[in-house]
Amino acid sequence: MAPKNKKGRIQKFMEKKIKLALWEILVPSFYPNGAKIEVAYHRIWDNKVRKIAGGLTIFQPTRGQWLSLDKHLFAEKMIPVRVGCTKSQIQKIADFTADHYKQKAVMYYLVSDKIFIKHY
Repeated sequence: MAPKNKKGRIQKFMEKKIKLALWEILVPSFYPNGAKIEVAYHRIWDNKVRKIAGGLTIFQPTRGQWLSLDKHLFAEKMIPVRVGCTKSQIQKIADFTADHYKQKAVMYYLVSDKIFIKHY
């Protein structure tokens, strides 16, 4: 257990009045070649996101479809992940996601611009 005088990353943000928002980013379940992405590889991504933002919420995979710029249809399973962080942090997470999973595009969007964290 951490000493009581050490504050968590989210609490430090709140004290500094840094604008946190709730974002959702879509993470692929399969590589472009159709191979399933192993859980251990996802865990590397999870660890990096925790280092950037302090935490994340991972949802069950869901199916999605999208058209590439050259009008090629992609139908794939993806994992929605919610992250409470700043705009610059979600941009870092998106850049890392694109590199880590070798993606041509990464979708992320604002879920809410208000976060309330009640400590007990």
